[in-house]
Amino acid sequence: MLGLRSCLTRVLAARTLAPQMCSSFATGPRQYDGTFYEFRTYCLKPSKMNEYMEKIKKNIHLRTAHSELVGFWSVEFGGRMNKVFHIWKYDNFAHRTEVRKALAKDREWQEQFLIPSLALIDKQEFEIAYLVPWSKLEKPPKEGVYELATFQMKPGGPALWGEPFKRAVNAHVNRGYSKLVGVFHTEYGTLNRVHVLWWNESADSRAAGRHESHEDPRVVAAVRESVNYLVSQQNMLLIPASFSPLK
Repeated sequence: MLGLRSCLTRVLAARTLAPQMCSSFATGPRQYDGTFYEFRTYCLKPSKMNEYMEKIKKNIHLRTAHSELVGFWSVEFGGRMNKVFHIWKYDNFAHRTEVRKALAKDREWQEQFLIPSLALIDKQEFEIAYLVPWSKLEKPPKEGVYELATFQMKPGGPALWGEPFKRAVNAHVNRGYSKLVGVFHTEYGTLNRVHVLWWNESADSRAAGRHESHEDPRVVAAVRESVNYLVSQQNMLLIPASFSPLK
């Protein structure tokens, strides 16, 4: 009887400890909010950029009737030319599924924009991303330009590089070199990728802030710590469209 009781004690103890053992494999803070953001990048055919922008400006209201547009930009510098970038917000995956079904049945959207515009597009890329737990989506005080800085981090998730990366971002924010709009971590697409969306009054003010930050010892120290976990980085300067909610 004593032996059976001892055996049961060991089994129950193992069950109690199991969740704690599994938690050591977590890659960072869990995403409890279902809200996510879809990042869309369209590479347009040469000479078709203006035509596409005219069509989307005329018909964007048909698309935003179904879900929320966060921002729509053309890429001025960084990477391939003739490129547009836009962000859409969804409450959860079921919400996105409903929106896609509704768009497929929306004849006005299909006939006036989608079908005619397909011939203008050369390549499409999609990503699903969440705001990181310590960031929220901020609206800039006035019109300006945006910078999307994309960081490919080492495998391991935020548990590995989250805190150093946060310190590097906050070092720029706290010193006022640029205004942070949001920090996003990919869920679908290339994993271990972080997108940081910044706002500046102009490309020149962005350049001035960047030069100053390079001479700030607090920023330099924070960035040096975070680059230990960095694989690659790409920056794009974005110009908001006239119909973009984020100006």
